[in-house]
Amino acid sequence: MSWLNAMIDRLRYRSVPPPEDRSRMRAVANNLVLHLHPTRVPAPALRFSRTWGLGGISALLSVLLIATGVLLMFRYDASIERAYPAVQAMETVIPFGSLLRGIHHWAGNLLMITVVLHMVRVFASGGFRGERRMNWVVGLGMLVLVLTFNFTGYLLPWDQLAFWAITVGTGLLIYVPLVGQAISDFLLGGPEVAQSALRNFYALHVALLPVVLIFGLSYHFWRVRKDGGVTIPPQSEQVTKLTTIPHLVTAELGVALITLAGLVIFAMAVPAPLEALANAAHPPNPAKAAWYFLGVQELLMHMHPLAALSLAASGLLGLAVLPLWDRDTSDEGVYFRSQTGRRAGMIGAALAIVLTPLLVLVDELWLDLPTLLAPISTLISNGLLPLLLTLGGLAGIYAGLRGALRARHSEALVGLFSFVMVALVVLTAVGIWFRGPNMALVWPF
Repeated sequence: MSWLNAMIDRLRYRSVPPPEDRSRMRAVANNLVLHLHPTRVPAPALRFSRTWGLGGISALLSVLLIATGVLLMFRYDASIERAYPAVQAMETVIPFGSLLRGIHHWAGNLLMITVVLHMVRVFASGGFRGERRMNWVVGLGMLVLVLTFNFTGYLLPWDQLAFWAITVGTGLLIYVPLVGQAISDFLLGGPEVAQSALRNFYALHVALLPVVLIFGLSYHFWRVRKDGGVTIPPQSEQVTKLTTIPHLVTAELGVALITLAGLVIFAMAVPAPLEALANAAHPPNPAKAAWYFLGVQELLMHMHPLAALSLAASGLLGLAVLPLWDRDTSDEGVYFRSQTGRRAGMIGAALAIVLTPLLVLVDELWLDLPTLLAPISTLISNGLLPLLLTLGGLAGIYAGLRGALRARHSEALVGLFSFVMVALVVLTAVGIWFRGPNMALVWPF
């Protein structure tokens, strides 16, 4: 029996590493964490209100989406004959398939929200100026990437909701000057949403975009560390620095566990939607784009498509050049710059809440510029003119905040940013709940 005792001893030794091996493994784990974070972080940066955990939650959701996406690939078939039955099987036959698909679906939607909120938080704290301006532009690129991720994944269930949302979404692309038609043809692989489109969207969703996402996230986190970490307000006293392990890592782990638990519970309670099989001959009424494009679709109800897309592009371009417009780093880390900046932000948000639905109602029920200006080309009366009026209105809000509040340039920009973001939320809400059959305004309650 001596050989049996010797084998048991060897197995026991292998299952419980000696102290020096455990120390080595702990050192490797610590080094992995410290590649993402500095060894020590300022104590004020550990306050939850500094970041609200939005960057970490976004990274967690990205990893979760890749993991669940890989598992879903084992049961999905990217063909118009078998895609819908495969998703049906996930919902009804495959053990935990409905839960896994629900987690993937809602994680993608939540990621869209957290990335936008993360951008708002960075703007509010002034974390886009100085050395951080490059990472601000990278973050905007990540926002566009997440939009593309959700857009390409939307078609894969091949149901009515997916088919017509992508039909509407790709229909917007043709209005982009010079390259719009080429982009649409590339994505669809032809003139309509069919097998080529499903194959292209699937390839982009599972092969190309995840690689870009991983590299983008890696560079983004590296730049955060290189640029000095989270922005904090100027301190009158010497700042105490705490070790990343356990202070920061414990907080991140707690936020991650709460996020995962909430997401799993929500996915159990609200399964991912799945409508009837896609049918090109029976469009739904109304046919809407995905919810994160409904703000742009609502703009299309009020102005020429070229003007609506130009307005959206102007907003994105304005965010990209924001570090060049606002270079004052004296209030870096102070939310909304100052008390005056907070008032400007509240006024901008209040104006958006009041003016946006009012303008929607006026244009829908009373104002008809193409009819009033019938001799003029529609591109001007319903395109260039509304675009210029909108941009002029935004400039007026900025000038009004400068004059009425005696706000500095950066404080007035806070009010303008608040107006634009809240107006986009209001337009999205109108598109989701207040547009009914034939895209007419309805009262949903």
